[in-house]
Amino acid sequence: MKITRAVVPSLFTTLNAFCGFMAMMHASQGEIELGAWFIILAAVFDSLDGIMARITRSSSQFGVELDSLADVVSFGAAPSLLVYQAHLSTLNNIGILISAMPLVFGAIRLARFNVQLSGFDKDRFYGLPIPFQALTLCAFLLQYYTEGGGLQGLSKDALAPLVIGLSLLMVSRVQYETLPRFTPRDLRSHPWRSIAFSAAAATIIISEGRYLLGVLLTFISFGVIRWSYRALRGLVRHWKKEDDEEEDSAPSSIDV
Repeated sequence: MKITRAVVPSLFTTLNAFCGFMAMMHASQGEIELGAWFIILAAVFDSLDGIMARITRSSSQFGVELDSLADVVSFGAAPSLLVYQAHLSTLNNIGILISAMPLVFGAIRLARFNVQLSGFDKDRFYGLPIPFQALTLCAFLLQYYTEGGGLQGLSKDALAPLVIGLSLLMVSRVQYETLPRFTPRDLRSHPWRSIAFSAAAATIIISEGRYLLGVLLTFISFGVIRWSYRALRGLVRHWKKEDDEEEDSAPSSIDV
């Protein structure tokens, strides 16, 4: 049997899916923190499969579809079960609906991305990437959840709105940048993106992960603020254009 270069990135994609399964297994047993760490490990493998695909130049439609299926498991189904077990199960039927949102909206997000995919390298895309949604939920639980004590105080009340907000952002028109590739061409084209990513990575490493949630929320908020600013600016321009057209079409008065 001939082994092609595409096997290398597909191996990391398979490890991604396996970590998602392990996350669900631990979440079902009430081991929330361990489940969150397996989702984070899945995100590491998810990034490595893209890197290996570029290094080996083995990007393919098969790899794209396999990656999407693995992402649905690791960043859709696993976070949904995780938040349900962590606290949302106490909300009964409403909790079930909210818990399902990362899975349902994540699947829609991935399907939309695959349909719109015109190439394997993109500088930006619409909607919050599903791994960032999952990582944000994991960072939140790792920071505020305690084994035996669960979520307490404001963190308990904040989980449901956080899940809803992140899920809706995945299917929104908010624009987000792709991760930098640190190639000479990418560094020339997007220097600030590389600098911001390096600063964020350094912050997470130096803080030993304590600022992971803050970094992710900053990234997510920046996209929302930028989208809101552009939408408001476009609306102002539209109103100004309508006012100018009304002035041009209005009959001029003639003094006699």
